[in-house]
Amino acid sequence: MKTKLKLSKKQLFIDYLGITMGSILTALGLTLFLIPNKIAAGGVSGLATVIYYLFDLPVGITMLLINIPLFITGIKVLGASFGARTVYGIITLSIFTDLFQPLVPALTNNLLLSAIYGGVLGGLGLGLVFRFKGTTGGTDMVARLINHYTGMSMGQGLLLADGFVVALAGIFFNVEVALYATLTIFINSKTIDLVQEGLDISKVALIISRHSLKIKDEVLSSLERGVTGLKGYGGYTGEDKDVLLCIISRSEVTKLKRLVYNIDPEAFVIITNAHEVLGEGFKEAD
Repeated sequence: MKTKLKLSKKQLFIDYLGITMGSILTALGLTLFLIPNKIAAGGVSGLATVIYYLFDLPVGITMLLINIPLFITGIKVLGASFGARTVYGIITLSIFTDLFQPLVPALTNNLLLSAIYGGVLGGLGLGLVFRFKGTTGGTDMVARLINHYTGMSMGQGLLLADGFVVALAGIFFNVEVALYATLTIFINSKTIDLVQEGLDISKVALIISRHSLKIKDEVLSSLERGVTGLKGYGGYTGEDKDVLLCIISRSEVTKLKRLVYNIDPEAFVIITNAHEVLGEGFKEAD
């Protein structure tokens, strides 16, 4: 029991450390690239950037003030599902943003470079926060509330919330800046996915063949990969068919295809990406 408690405390410390590091990276993306160049890339941080240039209010404090009513409304409407990590993420991002802004100068005034690197740095930070089961509030909460009241999907809610902020930037700054903000949002989301899913993209192979037993044995012995047999039937012929499911690395794709077609030149093979594979022979669960 003591060991389990120690492990849980250790994991909790690691999670909060990860959220802290993610908040620092996100704050640096804002202060080094986005805020100095008026790139309001959606969300609460984008809205706070617009307010900063209109009323000269600190971005971090503005983010905190916007997030407080959102958080309270979220708890009242959706229940206490946000938790302490959300509060911690909101506060740390706000503090680090206002801490860094007077200390770190903008690295470039080039809008394209700022949009790209601001999106990458912010995406790395938010990806870390999400990976350690945290959130920085903002657009996530808005999207959940929109979903609750209108029935829109989370993706549509996020698009609506971010689109509103970008439109404000276009009105109060200029259309060009708004276009760069859209680019930042795209890069940000892709970088978040990359952090969440990792670079090590495996491949899923589905093999349909009359010689499935022989192919299975060869995959097990030559590739030393596990194979799962699935039962299927031909939609046109109605015949029963064996479908082999196998997870392989990218470097093994050519070897698998050669192996299959040496046994059965008429085999039907589908190979697609698997962004995350957990289990024996691949990575362990976090």
